Amino acid sequence: MSDNPDRFLRLQTVLNRTGLSRTTMYRMMRDGSFPENVQLGPRCVGWRESAIESWMREPFSGTSAGRRVR
Repeated sequence: MSDNPDRFLRLQTVLNRTGLSRTTMYRMMRDGSFPENVQLGPRCVGWRESAIESWMREPFSGTSAGRRVR
């Protein structure tokens, strides 16, 4: 286990880091090609920083529509 606890990133931070639009990110989540969010409260979601970093390190998977578009 890592010494650093996993942080949660809010929507705008995830969009800024990935360069995705909100629509594209949610479409990719629905397709299973982007990490799922975590419910943090009744009206609050976040994404695990480690999951976003891992997703960003993945190689691009060709030119399939909706896959790794940045």
